[in-house]
Amino acid sequence: KQKAAPGCCAAEPIDTNVEDRNRTAPFPFCGNRFEFRAVGSSQNCAFPTTICNTVWAAGAAHISGYLESGMPLRDAVAVTFNECRSVIFTGNGYSAEWPVEAAQRGLPNLNTTPLAIEAFQSPKITEVLTSMGIFGTDECAAFAETMYENYNTTLCVEVDTLLKMISTDFAPAFAKDLATYKDAQFLAGERTSLYPMVLAQADKLKSLMASMPDGLAQEAAFLCDVIKPQMVELRKLVDAAEGLIESSLYPYPTYENLLYTHHF
Repeated sequence: KQKAAPGCCAAEPIDTNVEDRNRTAPFPFCGNRFEFRAVGSSQNCAFPTTICNTVWAAGAAHISGYLESGMPLRDAVAVTFNECRSVIFTGNGYSAEWPVEAAQRGLPNLNTTPLAIEAFQSPKITEVLTSMGIFGTDECAAFAETMYENYNTTLCVEVDTLLKMISTDFAPAFAKDLATYKDAQFLAGERTSLYPMVLAQADKLKSLMASMPDGLAQEAAFLCDVIKPQMVELRKLVDAAEGLIESSLYPYPTYENLLYTHHF
C-alpha cells in the first residue's frame, strides 16, 4: 500500500487501497476481491453469480490438474497466465478500439442476447457446467430455451405496447394537432410530413412482426437484428413529433414533466 498525503500538518498520511482504477472493466481486481459490474439493471444476479463462481471453480480445477500432474505451483500459475493473458486489458473498455483489438486477440464479442445464448449452448460451456456439477446436459438445454423464451416474450410485449401507443394515443393526438392548422397550413411546418411517417413506420413494424420466422433461436435473432432497429427508427420519429405537437395534446408525460413539474 502507498501513503496519500492529506496536504496539511494536522493529519497524518493515510493508506491508499491497491485497486484497479479502471472503472470501464467488467471484472476489475480490487485489492482483495474481484468485482463483476456487468449485471443488467433488471436482471436477477443469481445466475451471473453462479457463472462467476463456476468460472472460479473451473479455473482452480484447471490449475489443480497441473499440480496433480507434478508441475510446480509457480510453473502451473505461469502456464495458466500465458493461456489466459489475452483477456487482460487495462485500457478503456468502452472505446470503439477495444472490440477491434479483442477480435485480433481471438476473443468473442457476444454483444447481443441471442449471440450470448448461442454461445451458452456450445459444447465447451456444457462441459464446464456439467463437470462442475452445476447443470446436467438436459438442464443446460432447458435453461437456454428458457432464456430464449424470456427474451422473445419481452420483446414481443414491447413491440405490442409500442404499436398500441401509436394507434390509440399518438395517432389521435396527431389528428387533433393537425386540425389546429386546417385554416393555416403554412404554419403546420413538418407536421404534415412527420406524422404520416410515424404511422408508416408503425405499419412497417407490424408487417415485420407478421413475418417472424419459426424456432426460438431464429425468432430471437430476427427480433434482435430486424425488429429492434425498426423500433429505434420509430422511436426517433416519435421523439421528433414530441417537439412539434401541442403540449396539451401529447398523450404521455414528457421528460420535462417528469423531472421538473413537481417544482412548481
